[in-house]
Amino acid sequence: MTTYKIQALPAAVLDAVRATGRDASGNAVERMVAGGGEPLRCCLRDATGGEELMLFGYEPPLPPSPYREVGAVFAHAEPCPGPDPAAATYPAGWRGRKQVLRAYDERGWIHPATRVHDGSDPEAAIARVLAEPGVVRVHSRNVAYGCYMFTVTPVRDS
Repeated sequence: MTTYKIQALPAAVLDAVRATGRDASGNAVERMVAGGGEPLRCCLRDATGGEELMLFGYEPPLPPSPYREVGAVFAHAEPCPGPDPAAATYPAGWRGRKQVLRAYDERGWIHPATRVHDGSDPEAAIARVLAEPGVVRVHSRNVAYGCYMFTVTPVRDS
């Protein structure tokens, strides 16, 4: 089975957005109080009611290509510890959610290995997509809105 790494939003991106109050497109960051359930891309869990959040446009990592895009994401308004380093697997609270696994090649173009998984065995679904020839990264995305959740990259033996 293919081994891989799940990556939340980079700390440098979060630091810049918090410091400037501007997103990838230069738009003002929206600050709000969580109602609960908002998917946080900083720590890969759902928000609980009352947490201070920010909503902003994020450009997921891709080489320059026609498929590069900016989409809205939620994160904590103040720095958080990030994902649990002991849980280097699929976010536990997001199991059971349908997700699109959008595969990309080295050019940053969408790869035909892209598929929807039902959330019952996300590790196997991710491993199958990453095992396809030419896939170098995968973005997990919400089915209904297409929002970016996190990036998955294969771990290559050195």
